[in-house]
Amino acid sequence: MLFSVIIPTANRNELLAKCLNCLEQSIQLLNKNEVEVIVTDDGKNNEAKEFIANNYTWVKWMEGPKKGPAANRNNGAKYAIGEWLAFLDDDCEPSKNWLSAFKNCIADFEVLEGMTIADRERKTLAEESPINTSGGQLWSCNFAIKKIRFNEIGGFDENFPYASMEDVDFRMRIAKANIKYPFIKDALVIHPWRELKNTNRFKFYFKSLQYFLSKYPEQKKQHNIPLYLYIISKRFFTETCVAVFKLDFKGAYYSLMNNLIDFYYSFKVLSWKMN
Repeated sequence: MLFSVIIPTANRNELLAKCLNCLEQSIQLLNKNEVEVIVTDDGKNNEAKEFIANNYTWVKWMEGPKKGPAANRNNGAKYAIGEWLAFLDDDCEPSKNWLSAFKNCIADFEVLEGMTIADRERKTLAEESPINTSGGQLWSCNFAIKKIRFNEIGGFDENFPYASMEDVDFRMRIAKANIKYPFIKDALVIHPWRELKNTNRFKFYFKSLQYFLSKYPEQKKQHNIPLYLYIISKRFFTETCVAVFKLDFKGAYYSLMNNLIDFYYSFKVLSWKMN
């Protein structure tokens, strides 16, 4: 087996169906004996199990550990038999060239990064998408890695308190291992815009950031209150204010609240490093 596609999921069968439809043998340009698809299910009631059994008999369903996305991805990798692991989110829609584009580069590299775009133009400030059109991000929604290298690096760190920063941590360990990875534009994945409602994501991010900085104290210079205030202020004036007019004020209130909450957590959570 060449590729094991790992898809972590949790109670999102409708989105998962769109993802799996793009991985059908008739769509992806690889032989069926070259690819296995593993869905690792972190849903409380394993909602994807019956759904997959009834609709996608070629997909392997695995019960997730219920410990968050990092542990769920590691769980899928544990059961994978492919030489390469290709990571994908359950709300992503890979292009028909996704795996074949990766295959074209496996002779020369051990890690490959794909391109991620949104499904349309942005309509409101109250939505986001992990767009990656230039590389260097290694987002967990679209990359491939040799399984042997994934295991040597130690997979995703399951100790992050929230689902934030674990892919950055993985990228840091790839860099420390001096592993170079190309940006494969043809390995394209479409990530739909996500509506943002939960402002707790800022708290989650900064709590995970604390753990990240405990692992990489040399990164503290790049994560401090003055720098964060500068970044937040710059984003507000150069991105938010411009987007408010471009998007006819749609989501403006939400965006303003997000900037204020971001300011708050910058002081509250990062201040411990200044003592």
